[in-house]
Amino acid sequence: MTQAPAVDVHRPKVEYFDVAALTNTDPKGFVRPVEQFRAEPWGLYMARVSDHPQFHYIESWLLPKLSIRVTVFHYHPEHRRDQDYYVDLGEFTQVGPTMWKSVDHYLDIVVRTGRDTELLDVDELLAAHTVGLLGFADTQSAIEHAATTIEGIAANGHSLEAWLATLGITLTWQ
Repeated sequence: MTQAPAVDVHRPKVEYFDVAALTNTDPKGFVRPVEQFRAEPWGLYMARVSDHPQFHYIESWLLPKLSIRVTVFHYHPEHRRDQDYYVDLGEFTQVGPTMWKSVDHYLDIVVRTGRDTELLDVDELLAAHTVGLLGFADTQSAIEHAATTIEGIAANGHSLEAWLATLGITLTWQ
């Protein structure tokens, strides 16, 4: 019997989005200036510069009813990835008149429009659940929302936009 490789287990990543202050507090507590927030009935858009070594700009939509965050990373040329969208699963809620909160539930989905949709980090989700960092209900919810998202994207020709359009959601980007 082979043993599964060790997984770096960490607490769920929490972020805050302060629309009034135009800031995004990342999971490590760094407060980043935001260039633009835009609220729509289905969620919150954020665009900001990034000082990450692999990408220089980030655009995200928090979509609470779908339990997803859709992100476009603007990579530096030497770090480009074969992906159109990066989708995080989790809880995305408005916690005050101008404040939103994101709690990551480990699972991620990479969308390559028209080609495929890939689920990532199942090992992280299971490890976090095993050590008690994510309860049964949140673990089950992450799996169910991932399945719904992948099924919706795949059923629409591996197009995130086409799937969201069936739900009355149109995401706009810079």
